[in-house]
Amino acid sequence: MPTHLILLAAGAGTRMMSDRAKVLHEIAGAPLFAHALASATDLDGRKVIVTGHEGASVRKAALELDETLTCVEQAEQKGTAHAVTMAADTLKDAGGDTVMLFGDTPFIRPETLQAMSAARAAGADIVFLGFEAADPARYGRMITDGDTLIRIVEWKDATEDERAITLCNSGVVMAATDTLLRLAAATGNDNVAGEYYLTDIAALGRAEGMSVKVVTCDEAETLGINTRADLAAAEAVFQARARADLLANDVTMQAPETVHLSFDTHIGRDAVIEPNVVFGPGVTIESGATIRAFSHLEGCHVSAGAVVGPYARLRPGAELGNNSRVGNFVEVKNAQIGEGAKVNHLTYIGDAEIGDGTNIGAGTITCNYDGVFKHRTVIGKNAFIGSNTLIVAPRTIGDEAMTATGSVINRDVPAGDLAVARGKQENRPGYARKLFSRLRAAKAAKQKG
Repeated sequence: MPTHLILLAAGAGTRMMSDRAKVLHEIAGAPLFAHALASATDLDGRKVIVTGHEGASVRKAALELDETLTCVEQAEQKGTAHAVTMAADTLKDAGGDTVMLFGDTPFIRPETLQAMSAARAAGADIVFLGFEAADPARYGRMITDGDTLIRIVEWKDATEDERAITLCNSGVVMAATDTLLRLAAATGNDNVAGEYYLTDIAALGRAEGMSVKVVTCDEAETLGINTRADLAAAEAVFQARARADLLANDVTMQAPETVHLSFDTHIGRDAVIEPNVVFGPGVTIESGATIRAFSHLEGCHVSAGAVVGPYARLRPGAELGNNSRVGNFVEVKNAQIGEGAKVNHLTYIGDAEIGDGTNIGAGTITCNYDGVFKHRTVIGKNAFIGSNTLIVAPRTIGDEAMTATGSVINRDVPAGDLAVARGKQENRPGYARKLFSRLRAAKAAKQKG
């Protein structure tokens, strides 16, 4: 039987003090709701996102992430149970189970959802996810008898004795799809907030003789994002976990606390990541590569044995071949660097293809943009590009060709040729002293005046 997902992403998040929907704020380069969706990757049913505040923006981001998602709108935010009923048409006759997650709670683990599914398989009709809170604060309290849930009481409606309970409600719930939708529609709003709470289905289910159980998880999984401080704390949690995972998978980091990773960073074993490296989204580093200090990578692929940096920038579309070198103060964008090729310093390579074994001298620039269009440069294998060469794209430089230092290349260079494209040097005897004398006199006159 399939397990479906309802992801709530309708709230305004007023405490974020932002014009953006709360779920679009990012952790590790990905929207909050993307992390929540990742928890449900193994689910084999339909996935429904309930949008509301800034719904068009949330819908756009969701479909860019996964075009199979279904987005439904909760025009008025009347509580979690009301939000769940927005998915009724999509899940009508869907069968199976449905789990409800929150778009602003990014760290629920797939293993936790598996534990909830196991409780369902063991006979529970409704399964709620709880956690023991170090500081229960304003969380809803879970009134239990063993692992049986009697009811959930919201903090605003709780007595002092109930507020002393430390077992708190995460809000995550799983049940048979028809049960979840039917009970959500049956909830009332006779409470302090006047909202329709999904937590009320615990009491409604028990009144029908259903088995309602609690599965618990670590409190860190239930971290919800309501403020910028929460967002920063969540970023720190993600980074710490991601670094620990890399170290456990045989990646070397001398100062892991200084390395910033993204949601989808992939790094192979025996890679070396030096201090103060930033990985933006879409980066894959293969085994044995080295990323040296103070480098910034985004949307790129670094093959085995390649060395990047220090102080290098790889932008989207950069593809580095095996054992290639990209050195200090080099920027690569939408370009393929061949196996064993070297771009060692002070260079910009954009919209280009660099052949195997080619050496790019310091200060080289592929002049790829004419103000309207981008143009491509192709350099063959085992070529040598002299320092301070400007290549005015579109250009092709053949295998084993060479450019002289200081050249401006505005014609193709056939294989094996040497291109020299620089003005003839002219020395004017004594002119430097005369010019300096004139300039210093003008400066002195200006200061005196």
